[in-house]
Amino acid sequence: MADTRVEREVVDGVARDESGEWQPAKRPAPAPIFAWPPRPVEALKWMFGFPGYLWPWNAIYMLIAIGTWLYLQPALERCAEFRVDWIAEMYVRNIAMLSVIVGAWHVYFYRFKAQGTRYKYTSKWLATSNRKFLWGNQLRDNIFWSCVSGGTIWTAYEVVSMWAFANEIIPYVDWRTEPIYFVALLCGIQFWRLFHFYWAHRLTHWKPLYKSAHYLHHKNINIGPWSGLAMHPIEHLLYFSCILIHWVVPSHPIHMLMNAQHAAFTPAQGHVGFDKIEVGGSDRMPAASFFHQLHHRYFECNYGENDFPFDYWFGTFHDGSPESHASMRAKRKAVHQI
Repeated sequence: MADTRVEREVVDGVARDESGEWQPAKRPAPAPIFAWPPRPVEALKWMFGFPGYLWPWNAIYMLIAIGTWLYLQPALERCAEFRVDWIAEMYVRNIAMLSVIVGAWHVYFYRFKAQGTRYKYTSKWLATSNRKFLWGNQLRDNIFWSCVSGGTIWTAYEVVSMWAFANEIIPYVDWRTEPIYFVALLCGIQFWRLFHFYWAHRLTHWKPLYKSAHYLHHKNINIGPWSGLAMHPIEHLLYFSCILIHWVVPSHPIHMLMNAQHAAFTPAQGHVGFDKIEVGGSDRMPAASFFHQLHHRYFECNYGENDFPFDYWFGTFHDGSPESHASMRAKRKAVHQI
């Protein structure tokens, strides 16, 4: 019997199934940079085109990291000793930036409902009377875990790293003497983030870690911008450990800030719940990740992001198609028969 949940019909100008789920017509697929045989033209378009790897979002996050270093970061010489003043400045800065960036996604899509449900993956809104969330409110629950746990642990990683830079404990690169390396590393940080995220995420689906920590994030089946960083402290420790690469790989504090802020800010976009943003009548601006939306819906697939092909290589790839649904059902049936 066909899986009717993935049969498409058009409702209010968007394609939804009988459960109210919407999925884009274009299926997720690994980035062409990983294709074999090589597809150089498509790879270059993906890298430099719009929308693509660099434009618009990674370029925006690079500018935010550079601006943070130039205008919002305590001088490095102040960071040579652990002191309340500069640590508090970094903490307040991070919470303020998190509130502004994640809050902007929430206000546009969920407070003002500027697009209604156009390009929204589900027809449902955030829960307001559900006992599995703190205070019975999904938004308040998500903000609490994102700021109190996420903001604190993120800042702690940054603080210790800045202290280590200031004391020349970790390798430092000056952009004035190594400009090509500096730019290449800045542009390549997302590749590291995708690599780290996949393995850290797979680890949190190990049963003991899932039951003790990751379950908290997966309370959010119907996700919103604040759901992205709503994690247990144990998971935040694993998630933000991506920053530790700068203790090994020669880098500048801007690289560390880009890495940390990319980890802090992109979950809001990835969990915003809308596939596209309508800007000036155009729907070319990408928003959330349908690939990760499927992970929150089915749990046992899409542990990374579709650009990086780990899920494809390790058999956990789900593109929302009837074939993927059939494959998942077959795997579950085989597991239950063991």
